[in-house]
Amino acid sequence: MSAEVNNGRDVPLVSGTAGSAARSLLKDRAYVELKRQILGGAFAPGAFLSERQIAGQLAMSKTPIRAAVGRLEAEGFLTISPQQGIVVRDLSIHEIADQFEIRAALEPFVLRHLAGRLTREQTTRLQLNLNQQKASVRRQETECIIELDTGFHMMLCEFHGNREMVRVMEQLRAKIHRVILRVNNQNPNRFLQSYEEHRRIADALIAGDAEEAVRQMMAHLEYGKHSLLSPRHLGTREI
Repeated sequence: MSAEVNNGRDVPLVSGTAGSAARSLLKDRAYVELKRQILGGAFAPGAFLSERQIAGQLAMSKTPIRAAVGRLEAEGFLTISPQQGIVVRDLSIHEIADQFEIRAALEPFVLRHLAGRLTREQTTRLQLNLNQQKASVRRQETECIIELDTGFHMMLCEFHGNREMVRVMEQLRAKIHRVILRVNNQNPNRFLQSYEEHRRIADALIAGDAEEAVRQMMAHLEYGKHSLLSPRHLGTREI
């Protein structure tokens, strides 16, 4: 039986299948925690990190941290270089524009498929999300609003039933989360506008008007792209 150092202590590792499963769970937890801190702004774009620093902050050994860092680098959240070490990435202008291009192709396709076909349960879930958005906007609950905004778009892909679409949307929304948070903090009125745009999309979808739902979605995406790429919000983002 081997041991791994965790917070300065030797922690025995269970051998065999149980030990492998435990290590896998630890890697997953390191990934989830590190990603959560990046998305939440604890590690700002451009920040320099080290495995030792992250391990100390998350109270884990370097082994799961190293695996989590590699996974987040592959997803575009971190950059690893021999000269700088681990650097928290921000999205470039081109990456933001590319994301909206993908969404402009994917989400209208989903709406055309769903228009007039929503079940009663799906309609209820959509309305509940919109009601929660409205309440959160009134209370100015930034994180909750963004979570519900993401939920609205994810729900539509889920209703379509294509798991690959759901996976792609999850990745797109996660990568752009920090940018949305930063921009909306500078323009709180955008929360209300976004809710109203979602409401118009949902109303057309529930009424079975596919083309109106698509028109409203395209306007919503175009306004969102314009907001995120506005020069006053770009700051020092890489090009």
